[in-house]
Amino acid sequence: MLETKGTNQYYITRQDSTESNARSYPRKFPFALAKAKGSWVEDIEGNKYLDFLCGAGTLALGHNDDEINQAMVQMLTSDAPLHTLDLTTPVKDEFVHTVLSYLPKELSENCKIQFCSPSGTDATDAALKLCKTATGRTSVIAFQGGFHGMGHGALSCTGNLGAKEKVGGLMPEVHHFPFPNIYRSAFGLTGEAATDAACAYFENTLKDPESGITKPAAVIIEPIQGEGGVNPAPVKFMQTVRRVTKELGIPLIVDEIQCGIGRSGKLFAFEHSGIIPDVILCSKAIGGSQPLSIVIYNKELDKWQPGAHTGTFRGNQLAMKAGTVLLRRVANPDFLKEVTRKGEKIMARMNAIKEKAPVIGNVRGTGLMIGCEFVDPKGKPDVNGLYPANGEAAALVQQLCFKNKLVMEKGGRGGSVMRCLCALTVTDEEIDIAMDIFEKAVLEVNKKYC
Repeated sequence: MLETKGTNQYYITRQDSTESNARSYPRKFPFALAKAKGSWVEDIEGNKYLDFLCGAGTLALGHNDDEINQAMVQMLTSDAPLHTLDLTTPVKDEFVHTVLSYLPKELSENCKIQFCSPSGTDATDAALKLCKTATGRTSVIAFQGGFHGMGHGALSCTGNLGAKEKVGGLMPEVHHFPFPNIYRSAFGLTGEAATDAACAYFENTLKDPESGITKPAAVIIEPIQGEGGVNPAPVKFMQTVRRVTKELGIPLIVDEIQCGIGRSGKLFAFEHSGIIPDVILCSKAIGGSQPLSIVIYNKELDKWQPGAHTGTFRGNQLAMKAGTVLLRRVANPDFLKEVTRKGEKIMARMNAIKEKAPVIGNVRGTGLMIGCEFVDPKGKPDVNGLYPANGEAAALVQQLCFKNKLVMEKGGRGGSVMRCLCALTVTDEEIDIAMDIFEKAVLEVNKKYC
């Protein structure tokens, strides 16, 4: 039976017949989008959904922000160049100096910027090449639960095994260290003791002449793990990693691709710990809804030769124009205070739901980067005395949310963590609508496990 052209199923069926088996989001959200504005999307059949995914955090100001769109329309009608490779333009110059103006002074006065192909994966690969070139070393330290992209180098640094098991020959000499997950410690510890153990393990291993790990070219870390389940790194851990890497002359790469550009309540998530990294990776939100990827780094690392890292679309002028508008809005202290307030409101509501539903094990996050981990209350506790992660419950909650017109994504171990990546401009009313839908879904799923 042929589907009617104006239906979601018509487009989903055509997509299924023509697109790669690697596609992911259409399997969870089977609709065809027609319109989008702010925190809302509308499908081809006229159904409206509250979007708490927003391009995996890319759309910091929501869909089709008026100021950003106006800036891009003006540029499109001005005959300004839109594709420039790495040639400079007034638009690019303004973007670069806007970025520099919002960096910590210690870094802004001593850094360079590399424009990459417009994805976070390429920023990761560029940073790895940069650090290997500058140090002459080859090994890399990454962290369990981290996510840095899907390219060969970036995937090597990513913790998730599912994406790696079928792909042999990834970049060698990547060592994954324990990340101080505040809920599920790799050491079977809780609270401050878990953080102390992770700090001690990191420092002792890098300073141990019998560790079996050669001095690395770089350490790469997310200040808040995103795809790994929204795991904020404790301040003490970030400070330890920075102190040790500085003592040993190891470049520190902070991956701000998802957690940066206001998402955490600060422009950069590393600012919560007061450190100054050597390298910052930026993509997603920094392009103001358009594809853009940059590496910001200490100029002492600028040892590579012309053409050492290139990309045809590294000169996306529309993204630079949009990104300039976005940075000026998001970097406003009052805007960032609102991000923190809204995040606290969502977490308070999720914690209130947790009290009613034992199927929720933990709520965590910073700013508007929030995770809610589901567990099986009837399962066997792990080494931390916690119930096992429950990806099935999270998937059911996700399906019920979508049925009731709320789009949310999963992540974490076994897909057990429902994540909030809403627009930073989300309103209190929209938060209330989303949390009402979420609560209804959780309480329904809770009946199955309790």
